Amino acid sequence: MNVLVSACLLGVSCRYDGRSKGHPLAGELLKKHTAIPVCPEILGGLSTPRAPSERRGSGVVTKDGADVTEQYRKGAQEVLRLARLYGCTAAVLKERSPACGSGEIYDGTFTHTVVDGFGVAAELLAENGIRVLGESELEAFLRE
Repeated sequence: MNVLVSACLLGVSCRYDGRSKGHPLAGELLKKHTAIPVCPEILGGLSTPRAPSERRGSGVVTKDGADVTEQYRKGAQEVLRLARLYGCTAAVLKERSPACGSGEIYDGTFTHTVVDGFGVAAELLAENGIRVLGESELEAFLRE
């Protein structure tokens, strides 16, 4: 199966801080499925590194107050386009991210406060029938 995967979980240094968050089960995922690496922030035109961002309502702002909602929306549309192009029915995305978070995200106050919600790309994928999982669900997904 073709699966969208947050590129940072596959070891790509594309996070806001210029680092990756390589997942220990990434190799197993690559043996079982074809991973389509995505980084909605980069696909939306943001650089690496970049100012940390959080969702605030329906928008996304950086820690210094810049509105980056349009870049996040553009990146989400590109991720959806790739999902359709490759026939992906599932996505394993970085939890709590303003782009990829599924179920929980930071609240927009930059105080590490977690609230129920979805990142911009995760929300768009789910609205279009693509199963969205966070990296904490990867082990169970691999057993399916």
